[in-house]
Amino acid sequence: MKLSAWFLALCLASPLAAIAGNQCEIRPATPQKLADATVTAMRVVAALEEIDAPVVLVARVGTDLSKQGLVYSHIGFALRDHSDGRWTVLHLLNECGTARSALHAQGLVNFFADDLVNQDARIVWLQPALAQRLADHLRELPRNALHEQAYNLIARPGSREYQNSTAWVLETFAAVAPTPELHDRRAAYAWAQRDGFRPDIIHIAYAKRVLGGLFGVNTIFTDHSVGTRLSGDYPVVTVRSILRYLQQRDYLLHEREWRNGKLQAKPGQA
Repeated sequence: MKLSAWFLALCLASPLAAIAGNQCEIRPATPQKLADATVTAMRVVAALEEIDAPVVLVARVGTDLSKQGLVYSHIGFALRDHSDGRWTVLHLLNECGTARSALHAQGLVNFFADDLVNQDARIVWLQPALAQRLADHLRELPRNALHEQAYNLIARPGSREYQNSTAWVLETFAAVAPTPELHDRRAAYAWAQRDGFRPDIIHIAYAKRVLGGLFGVNTIFTDHSVGTRLSGDYPVVTVRSILRYLQQRDYLLHEREWRNGKLQAKPGQA
């Protein structure tokens, strides 16, 4: 099928609604937001069709994390020829207004039609053998999904009780990177640690914690040690820490990034 034909089918199949990332309510996407998301999805799809890979990582800017020195807030796996479509994003999302999460399969238009800060996007291709193992694992979901429903926005890396969207991506990757495949969240994170993964440190001042209204039910500080809470320096799995790890370990094969709609000659800060 030609790119334009199947992409049109993708657009027609996509519901014209998005989950508002900040307001936690479902509302129809505005025509402009839907148009912007469609343009971004078309850019991403065109790039994905250029390289024969069964799965890639795709990052988006759902929350403004610039004060923490971060660009991308969310990342998922775009799987080729999924039962839901030619390119389908598999990722973990917090159920708005709750401390629960679920795994979702979305087309690229919907992935970028959420209430995003902007339409910046980044694609990461993995080494072929690793990408194939990851794709095989993802096609079997929910079997061995390594998913913990209890959600914490600032989940402690390696936490047994909580998980966030970036931790799920890292743990899923770490489960398939070694042979044989791992089937336990803690074992997967421990393997990533031994392999060189290091989380980012996000500073949240104590005053911000106690002012109220800044954090919701999906932010559990007690997941971290008393020492961490006193210092305000929280280790968190971020998009940047995942990409840094992939680069340092040479798992990353190729990257492509768009900022303000423009393809970057070289991917920058994540």
